[in-house]
Amino acid sequence: MSQVLQPGKAHTMDEFIAELRLLKAWAGNPSITEITRRVHTAWQRAGRPRSEWPARSTVGNCFQLGRRRPNSDLLLAVVHALVGGDAASFAAWRLALHTVLGEAEASSRATAADRLPDLPAHHVTRRPLLKEAARLLDGGAHPTLVLHGMAGTGKTVLALALGHQLRTATPQPGPILYADLHGRDDEAPATDPAAVLDTFLRLLGVTGDRVPRGLAPRAALFHQLLDRRRALVVLDDAADEEQLRPLLPHDSTCRTLVTSRHDLRGIDDVHRLHVPAFTPQEAADLLHRTAGPDRLHAHPDDVRRITRTLGCHPLALTVIGRHLRDHPAWAPADYLKEPLTMLAMEGGLRAALARSTARLDAGAHHLLRLLVLHPCRDIDVPTTAALLGATADTATQHLAALAAEHLMEASAPGRFRMPALVRAYAEQRLGIDEPASAISRAAQRLEFHLTAESLSLIGPAGPAETTVPRNAGRMPTSGRRPRTVRRAEPWQRDLPVRAAAPSPQPA
Repeated sequence: MSQVLQPGKAHTMDEFIAELRLLKAWAGNPSITEITRRVHTAWQRAGRPRSEWPARSTVGNCFQLGRRRPNSDLLLAVVHALVGGDAASFAAWRLALHTVLGEAEASSRATAADRLPDLPAHHVTRRPLLKEAARLLDGGAHPTLVLHGMAGTGKTVLALALGHQLRTATPQPGPILYADLHGRDDEAPATDPAAVLDTFLRLLGVTGDRVPRGLAPRAALFHQLLDRRRALVVLDDAADEEQLRPLLPHDSTCRTLVTSRHDLRGIDDVHRLHVPAFTPQEAADLLHRTAGPDRLHAHPDDVRRITRTLGCHPLALTVIGRHLRDHPAWAPADYLKEPLTMLAMEGGLRAALARSTARLDAGAHHLLRLLVLHPCRDIDVPTTAALLGATADTATQHLAALAAEHLMEASAPGRFRMPALVRAYAEQRLGIDEPASAISRAAQRLEFHLTAESLSLIGPAGPAETTVPRNAGRMPTSGRRPRTVRRAEPWQRDLPVRAAAPSPQPA
């Protein structure tokens, strides 16, 4: 076959069709009618029913550019009709088509552009956090910042706000490159970095026929093109270090913002900033803006209760704000604790948290659900080990895995705390994913451990008024209000309840 024909150099469907047109010319330029006749003959020999034979116009469409859903079976039949019995040539064309279709599929998932998306209409500017992020990004020889945190805490909005701020403040700015890496998209796999680089290179002026094949050559060309360009690169929702590493510019004049639910410790020479939930004032501002003008101005107490119940979580607050806006018959006082949590979950928080748990192993999943049997907000490693019926090392490993996904927070050395909305999600999953027998055994282990711990805390002055909380190890009941007591042991401070205590022995 002529060396002019190079189907393997095609990276897009249009480039493949352009090569197919050259193949038609090389084969003597047979008419569409003749090609259709050859396809019919081949399919008849293969035993395919006449109902599947393509019309002449359908065959003609194979040579049209701009096709989004090509029929690969028919395209290969057309190639076979043109190359005849040349098996080697046909194999090369078939491989090229499969490669193009694979890259087209990957590229369709690569949401990349040469501009930053607009900020949400009701976003709240987090000035202290924005100032700290800008300081970190400007410090050192490696201007790359990873914004990490729990699902829905506003990492993307913070990155976009900082990106827009940098573009305004930078004299003679270079190119902008933005990509959504879909690291937590449950409907599709994370974006292939090779597909992102394909789009980035084209945005930087590389024509399709000059885009290299393969991840490493594309990354090398990408790094070369960004040299001294003062580019701003925003990589949203990174899945892991492997996906991210080829996309990071090497040039010190380029600034890179990354968002992820992980802190990406495997990447060296980057700055990291944890993005927490809103402050109470930021939470109230977002709720007011989302609910609409004057919807909540007369209800400051209800606003404080709603934001506190939702843990000042931006995504949950946005969901409730929209519900307030769209349901004027609902008074703010109607949003009690249980409806609040349920509405937030149904509005997207459940899906976001489910994506955060997708990478957990079975042991960490199991622990996340069992933790709701513990009545206090904080838990330590020995209590976690007792709850699991495992060693302290295993408990530490699983707690670290949950903390890495921002499903637990370190509240003190050796102690961890579960955010309120994560706990609500875990409560829902406990009765669905754990058999009653496993829950019962875990509850017994927890109660035994807490009883032993409370006895060990009894000193010369006598026992405390409480020992084991009444609801320790019980299935959580939404809306239950604990009864108060005069004094509680340190491990009971967050949820004081009355329970029987052993009588002190006489001296």
